[in-house]
Amino acid sequence: NLSSPTMFLLLGFSSDYRARMSLCLCLSLVYLTTILGNLLIITLVWLDAHLHSPMYFFLGHLSFLDICYSSVTVPKILADSFVPQKTISFVGCITQIYFFLCFGGSECILLAAMAYDRYLAICHPLHYQALMTKKMCHCLVAVSWLTGSSSSLIQTILTAHLPFCGSNAIDHSFCEMPFLLKASCSPNAPLNRAILYAFGGTIAMGSFLLTLVSYVHIIRAVLQKGAGTQRAFATCTSHLTVVSLFFGAGAVVYLVPHSSSSKGMDEVLALLYAVVTPMLNPLIYSLRNGEVRGAIRKAL
Repeated sequence: NLSSPTMFLLLGFSSDYRARMSLCLCLSLVYLTTILGNLLIITLVWLDAHLHSPMYFFLGHLSFLDICYSSVTVPKILADSFVPQKTISFVGCITQIYFFLCFGGSECILLAAMAYDRYLAICHPLHYQALMTKKMCHCLVAVSWLTGSSSSLIQTILTAHLPFCGSNAIDHSFCEMPFLLKASCSPNAPLNRAILYAFGGTIAMGSFLLTLVSYVHIIRAVLQKGAGTQRAFATCTSHLTVVSLFFGAGAVVYLVPHSSSSKGMDEVLALLYAVVTPMLNPLIYSLRNGEVRGAIRKAL
């Protein structure tokens, strides 16, 4: 029976009550820190005149994306902690996949835009003001949102039309494309996977390569120019840490073949880039950035 189920059963994480409550407590703290930390960054960038520069303009948008990104999955996981049988409707599952891919794709492009901004600031400091104008900043943010939403729309439509042969179990704690593909029994499964991964992979790998190229030029400039660029490079280490966490964990879940024995590790990695990275972003930027720390002190 090649049809789409009306409901999916989520099999993620432990069925043990105490383990579920421990996870619920941890996720609640992480989510609260994510919301408060990112709201603090958005407020500081908006109110503090010293942070009215392209780098912090992008950081403010990254914080807003992180709030949206974690809100797609965490509230549902928290609500599921209190029920023995975790379910989600077919429409709810497809909607969750759309927004998860939309915000994730937009974040990929935005991280690449932030790397390009640092490249211009360090490698072309004399032309930086002329190149990274307010119009350019708005264009890069608009491109990140449009690319993320259009790509996720195509991927979601393709996923929604997959047949499921009556199987309605997803071996994960929330609806995510690789795990939904495993539940499908389409005769064209390899082709569907290839098309879906081509869209997602183009955005993720394209953004990662652009970021990598920017940092190769930045590191070369720092090594050549010496002390003058050391302070400028300090602002890049925060961004590089965030990029490594986000792309690293995502690449393992989406690109490495899955086996039943790695189920626990898959879920931990999924939580790392879906839940933990959005929390770490404001902490990494505020702890490693003197201007943000100064703005926090002034605000307090």
